[in-house]
Amino acid sequence: MILLDDKTPSLMAMAAAQKDAGTVPPPPQDEFGQTIKATDSISQAVKDSLRNMDITDLKAVVTGENTIVKDGLHALTELTVQFVPKLLAAILVLWLGLKVANLLRRAIIKALDKRDAEPSLKSFLGSLTNLLLKAMVVFMAMDIIGIKATSFIALIGAMGLAIGMALQGTLQNFAGGVIILLLKPFKVDDYIECGQYKGYIKEIRIFHTIMRPFNGRTIIVPNSELATKSLINHTKEPKIRLDVVASVAYGTDLAKAKAVLWEVIKAEPLISWEPKKPNVAVSNLGDSSVDLTLWLWVKVEDYWTVWEHIREDIYIAFNNAGVEIPFPQVTVHNATKEAPIHMEPRVPESHLPVTEDEAMGEGA
Repeated sequence: MILLDDKTPSLMAMAAAQKDAGTVPPPPQDEFGQTIKATDSISQAVKDSLRNMDITDLKAVVTGENTIVKDGLHALTELTVQFVPKLLAAILVLWLGLKVANLLRRAIIKALDKRDAEPSLKSFLGSLTNLLLKAMVVFMAMDIIGIKATSFIALIGAMGLAIGMALQGTLQNFAGGVIILLLKPFKVDDYIECGQYKGYIKEIRIFHTIMRPFNGRTIIVPNSELATKSLINHTKEPKIRLDVVASVAYGTDLAKAKAVLWEVIKAEPLISWEPKKPNVAVSNLGDSSVDLTLWLWVKVEDYWTVWEHIREDIYIAFNNAGVEIPFPQVTVHNATKEAPIHMEPRVPESHLPVTEDEAMGEGA
């Protein structure tokens, strides 16, 4: 039997003749006289495939003896057996690590409470520690599962370097704020002096410090300046010394002036006799006065009260005791009138003779 295509000329001619005559023509024959059977090629191909299929392949697939299926099932089983313990270990490490991070954060906050740290410092360091520890725990869990965190760490490091270069000044202020909050060279309500800045500390922030001088203005100082430059904290100690200068005129009885000043000191109850008792001594011989200095110890909260009262009391005491308070003086001398100075008259003959060459500009 010869299998022909559906579009074979013989079949097409036979179909056309059948259509025209309405009869079924005899099947075509080849040159050897054999009958050609027209068979659908698609259905014949399906029959041939079913006839040639090996039933053992289907049996291997159903029974699991096929190599591809068997290898896939084996790989899946091995992956499950190896991955599940790692996943459980990672979950355990993650759970324990988060617990330890919270415990360490609380321990740091308690340690800062014992040192009377600023509330902003406690919250900041607690949050920072908690974040860093949790990040470490996550990286450890990823490593147990098999996800390498090296690339993530490198990426974070590169980003940190770029951000650090862009925010160099801001990071310096941030570091200065941490140093101030941790070491506490000053605290809120202290009166400090740093360069041209002078005033009370009103608020310490992460990047800057707010100061309030006597004139009611607000000064915002970067923390890097306060952390790296020298400063004077006038209220660090509970008691500080107040220096007051009282000047008297030359010729004044110094013993009497000192006695008057001691009466003023004894009359002021806010002056402390600890850690040292008050003292009065000559500190300077000025152009028109003798300066007597009073060294007085007072509490920090009483400093400005005593500073204001003591000067007023000294003036009243000197005035009542007849002690002369000096002031700049100018001595004027009345000079005798002298004869005026007359200029010698000038005449043409008084000039030196000039030669002809000198007159022409050619002289030596």
